[in-house]
Amino acid sequence: MDSIDFVRHNEEVKQVWEAYYSGKPVRVPVTLGVNPRIFLLNPELNTAGLTFEQYSEDPDIMAQVQMISQHYIRHNLLQDAEMGPPKDGWVINVDLQNCYEAAWFGAPVEYREGQVPDTSPILTDDNKQMLFDKGIPDAFTGGVMAKGWRFYEHIKSNISRYSYTNLPAMSVGPPSGLGTDGPMTVACSLRGATEFCMDFYTDPDYVHELLRFITEATIYRIREFRNALGYEIKPQCWWFADDSIELLSVDMYWEFVLPYHQMLINELAGEGPHGIHLCGNVERLMPVLKQELNITSWDAGFPMDYGAARKALGPDMQIQTGPRVSLLLNGTPDEIENECRKILDSGIINGGKFIMREANNLSPRTPVENIAAMYEATRKYGRY
Repeated sequence: MDSIDFVRHNEEVKQVWEAYYSGKPVRVPVTLGVNPRIFLLNPELNTAGLTFEQYSEDPDIMAQVQMISQHYIRHNLLQDAEMGPPKDGWVINVDLQNCYEAAWFGAPVEYREGQVPDTSPILTDDNKQMLFDKGIPDAFTGGVMAKGWRFYEHIKSNISRYSYTNLPAMSVGPPSGLGTDGPMTVACSLRGATEFCMDFYTDPDYVHELLRFITEATIYRIREFRNALGYEIKPQCWWFADDSIELLSVDMYWEFVLPYHQMLINELAGEGPHGIHLCGNVERLMPVLKQELNITSWDAGFPMDYGAARKALGPDMQIQTGPRVSLLLNGTPDEIENECRKILDSGIINGGKFIMREANNLSPRTPVENIAAMYEATRKYGRY
């Protein structure tokens, strides 16, 4: 791949986003969803062989890996974000990965070779009431949160010690916990997806009981975090996720999960508009979420009928999606270009509220040439 003129690139990025947010886009923006697994699970980059367990159990390793990952992303992965060395320094976050909510409730974290951390279910047919008996865990000392806040204080106290490529670490963000992957998704992690789906038919009262418990716990945790960090207690707009609702029909979503999504928004946010991350087969559910939750931004994945989604949701819904991560990982630049052109020609860009991104969360070892192909194809075919 040709070297990147960071000054010229960053100026174009600024113009693209200013035009987009003014409602007069000049072209479709391109973003990437990337986390430190892009480094940890790529032996060509991670030559020291650091593991996710080491990353997750040592705050100094976590800080160093994040700076290395940011450097790699900013110098190699083309997207409409500032590239090149950061002006002020690196930003570190206490990263508990996507298993943090189940781990907060007490699910054991497992580190499997070649994978991101995950948890094992803890609610069996014999102990389904266990969490209700134990009660909501403490926001700061319950489960994995004790480690998260310990890491936060350690990194904050030692921030002047961290640097990479002669650039200092500038700040540290709080532990994961200000958002949520959603009550249905957390329930599947705690109970097991198959078991929880069976509960919808064999024990629907338990489904409501567990979803309500998780929702109330989530509201408590986020409020406590916001208060401790001096954040706005009830911002007008909010983002959340709940990928596991792709397992439900529209009627089952209405009956079982929508009330708890409404509870989250009513307790944690204002009138909106709001956004949601749903990266599975959820097109059938999106009109309900738009109408009932005032969702106007959808961070999507696949599968999707791009043109049909735009027609169903209208020109004012921001949609973020793009080529599948498997195609970006295994395809050729020509295949990436053709897929991007197909997406851009589908009608999904109508209204000027489309953002191209990988669908969804970039795989380790994805060739930088394929990322560049997605970026350049969007610059070429995504103009208004």
